[in-house]
Amino acid sequence: MGEIVFIGKKRRFTLDEAKQLLPTVRRVTERAIKTVEKVRHKRRSTPKIMDGQQYEEATQAVIGTWAEQIERLGCEPKGLWLVDFDYGDGYYCWRYPEIGLDYSHNYDEGFGGREPIN
Repeated sequence: MGEIVFIGKKRRFTLDEAKQLLPTVRRVTERAIKTVEKVRHKRRSTPKIMDGQQYEEATQAVIGTWAEQIERLGCEPKGLWLVDFDYGDGYYCWRYPEIGLDYSHNYDEGFGGREPIN
Protein backbone atom coordinates (compact mmCIF):
# COMPACT_ATOMS: atom_id res chain seq x y z
CA MET A 1 0.00 0.00 0.00
CA GLY A 2 1.34 3.46 -0.89
CA GLU A 3 1.96 6.11 1.70
CA ILE A 4 0.55 9.61 1.55
CA VAL A 5 3.33 12.11 2.13
CA PHE A 6 2.70 15.77 2.91
CA ILE A 7 5.65 17.86 1.86
CA GLY A 8 6.58 20.32 4.58
CA LYS A 9 3.13 21.70 5.25
CA LYS A 10 1.94 21.77 8.83
CA ARG A 11 -1.58 20.53 9.01
CA ARG A 12 -4.37 19.68 11.36
CA PHE A 13 -5.27 16.08 11.90
CA THR A 14 -8.40 14.27 12.88
CA LEU A 15 -7.70 11.45 15.30
CA ASP A 16 -8.25 8.91 12.53
CA GLU A 17 -5.83 10.73 10.20
CA ALA A 18 -3.17 10.89 12.90
CA LYS A 19 -3.63 7.19 13.67
CA GLN A 20 -3.31 6.35 9.97
CA LEU A 21 -0.06 8.29 9.73
CA LEU A 22 1.40 6.87 12.96
CA PRO A 23 2.89 3.72 11.35
CA THR A 24 4.87 5.94 8.98
CA VAL A 25 6.02 8.17 11.85
CA ARG A 26 7.02 5.06 13.76
CA ARG A 27 9.01 3.64 10.82
CA VAL A 28 10.84 6.94 10.30
CA THR A 29 11.63 7.07 14.02
CA GLU A 30 12.77 3.45 14.23
CA ARG A 31 15.04 3.97 11.22
CA ALA A 32 16.63 7.02 12.88
CA ILE A 33 17.09 5.17 16.18
CA LYS A 34 18.82 2.27 14.39
CA THR A 35 21.13 4.73 12.64
CA VAL A 36 22.01 6.41 15.95
CA GLU A 37 22.73 2.97 17.41
CA LYS A 38 25.08 2.20 14.49
CA VAL A 39 26.90 5.49 15.06
CA ARG A 40 27.17 4.68 18.78
CA HIS A 41 28.53 1.21 18.00
CA LYS A 42 31.09 2.66 15.59
CA ARG A 43 32.22 5.14 18.26
CA ARG A 44 32.62 2.39 20.86
CA SER A 45 34.36 -0.09 18.58
CA THR A 46 36.65 2.39 16.80
CA PRO A 47 37.29 5.33 19.15
CA LYS A 48 40.44 6.29 17.25
CA ILE A 49 38.43 6.73 14.05
CA MET A 50 35.49 8.61 15.56
CA ASP A 51 36.21 11.08 18.33
CA GLY A 52 33.62 12.60 20.65
CA GLN A 53 32.98 15.62 18.45
CA GLN A 54 32.50 13.50 15.33
CA TYR A 55 30.13 11.24 17.26
CA GLU A 56 28.11 14.23 18.46
CA GLU A 57 27.96 15.72 14.95
CA ALA A 58 26.91 12.41 13.39
CA THR A 59 24.23 11.87 16.03
CA GLN A 60 22.88 15.41 15.64
CA ALA A 61 22.77 14.97 11.85
CA VAL A 62 20.62 11.84 12.22
CA ILE A 63 18.29 13.59 14.67
CA GLY A 64 18.06 16.62 12.38
CA THR A 65 17.17 14.43 9.40
CA TRP A 66 14.54 12.65 11.50
CA ALA A 67 13.01 16.00 12.53
CA GLU A 68 12.90 17.16 8.89
CA GLN A 69 11.18 13.94 7.83
CA ILE A 70 8.59 14.30 10.60
CA GLU A 71 7.92 17.90 9.55
CA ARG A 72 7.50 16.80 5.91
CA LEU A 73 4.70 14.54 7.11
CA GLY A 74 2.93 17.60 8.56
CA CYS A 75 3.74 16.73 12.18
CA GLU A 76 5.81 18.56 14.76
CA PRO A 77 8.91 17.03 16.37
CA LYS A 78 8.84 18.26 19.97
CA GLY A 79 11.76 16.42 21.51
CA LEU A 80 13.87 13.36 20.97
CA TRP A 81 11.56 10.78 19.37
CA LEU A 82 8.54 12.83 20.46
CA VAL A 83 5.95 13.82 17.83
CA ASP A 84 2.86 16.01 18.03
CA PHE A 85 -0.07 15.97 15.61
CA ASP A 86 -1.96 19.29 15.67
CA TYR A 87 -5.73 18.80 15.94
CA GLY A 88 -6.80 22.42 16.20
CA ASP A 89 -7.26 22.72 19.97
CA GLY A 90 -4.01 21.03 20.95
CA TYR A 91 -1.93 18.05 19.97
CA TYR A 92 -2.24 14.31 19.79
CA CYS A 93 1.08 13.27 21.30
CA TRP A 94 3.22 10.22 20.59
CA ARG A 95 6.62 9.22 21.96
CA TYR A 96 8.70 6.26 20.92
CA PRO A 97 8.29 3.37 21.82
CA GLU A 98 4.55 3.83 22.48
CA ILE A 99 2.46 1.46 20.37
CA GLY A 100 -0.57 3.64 19.72
CA LEU A 101 -1.62 7.25 19.68
CA ASP A 102 -3.16 7.38 23.13
CA TYR A 103 -2.42 10.86 24.53
CA SER A 104 -3.14 14.50 23.84
CA HIS A 105 -2.38 17.86 25.42
CA ASN A 106 -3.35 21.49 24.98
CA TYR A 107 -1.06 23.86 23.12
CA ASP A 108 0.22 25.50 26.28
CA GLU A 109 0.72 22.36 28.39
CA GLY A 110 3.30 20.33 26.52
CA PHE A 111 4.38 16.79 27.28
CA GLY A 112 3.86 17.18 31.03
CA GLY A 113 0.18 17.90 30.44
CA ARG A 114 -0.51 14.76 28.44
CA GLU A 115 -3.78 13.04 29.19
CA PRO A 116 -5.29 9.86 27.76
CA ILE A 117 -7.46 10.39 24.69
CA ASN A 118 -11.08 9.58 25.52
